[in-house]
Amino acid sequence: MLEFLRSAEEAARRGGHVLRAWSSKFTVKEKSRSNLVTEADFASQQAIHDFLKGRYPNHGFHGEEGLDEVRPDSPYRWIVDPLDGTTNYVHGFPYFAVSIGLEYEGQLVAGAIYDPTHDEMFLAARGSGATLNRRPLHRSDVTELGQAMLVASLPVATSPEDMAVKRFLRMLPHAQTVQRTGSAALNLAYIAAGRLDGFWSTSLKPWDMAAGVVLVEEAGGKVTRLDGGPFQVGEPNLLASNGSNIHQELMKHLA
Repeated sequence: MLEFLRSAEEAARRGGHVLRAWSSKFTVKEKSRSNLVTEADFASQQAIHDFLKGRYPNHGFHGEEGLDEVRPDSPYRWIVDPLDGTTNYVHGFPYFAVSIGLEYEGQLVAGAIYDPTHDEMFLAARGSGATLNRRPLHRSDVTELGQAMLVASLPVATSPEDMAVKRFLRMLPHAQTVQRTGSAALNLAYIAAGRLDGFWSTSLKPWDMAAGVVLVEEAGGKVTRLDGGPFQVGEPNLLASNGSNIHQELMKHLA
C-alpha cells in the first residue's frame, strides 16, 4: 500500500505542476451554469492518468473530466480530481488542490491531496496514519459545537429554496463559524490536519471525497452519512468531523 501511496504522491505533484504552469494562460468554459472547467483541469488529469497508467496498466480509473476506465479483472481503481476548486483557481483564490484516491475491492485505502499554492502534500493509507509533508496529522480536540469551525459544500447554481442552503443557514446559530470554501478535498484534508472541525455535503462526486475520507479517518476523525449511516463514496451524502461529540450534534441538526 505504501508503494501505491508514493505513486499517488508523485502523480499529485505532477498534476499540481500542470496547474501552476497553466495558471496564467487558461481559458474558461461552463460545463453547466456556474460549473467551470479549464484546459488546466484536462491537462492535469492527463498527466496524472499517464503516470499512473504507466505504472499500473491493469488498474481502473475514474476521474472528473470524462475519465472512466473499467477493469473488471482488477480490484484497484484510482479516483481522480485533477483540479478540485476550479472556480477558486480561475479567480486566483488560493484554495484548490489535486486529489487522488485509491479503491481496493470497493474500499477506499489510500489518498493524496496536494495544494500546489502552499506546497502542502496530505497523504494517508489504511493502517498507516495520515501526514502533511511527512509530519503526522491529528484531528482537532474541539468537543463543543459552539467552538467549532465548520464548512459545507453547496450545489453550484443553487437557489435559496435548496435544502442544502437551508441546512447551511440552520447551522449558523450553533457553530462558532460556518464557511463555504469551494474545495471539498481541501476541506477534508483540513479536518485531518485539525484546522477544521466538521464538513458536510449532499452534492459531491466520488472524486471530491475519495482521498479526503481516508485522510480524515486515518487522522482519527469520523466520516458517515448525514444521518449517521455508513458512508459510500458513490453516494453524495457525507458528514465528516473530528470524531468528537460534535459529530452527533451535527447529525441532529443536519439529518
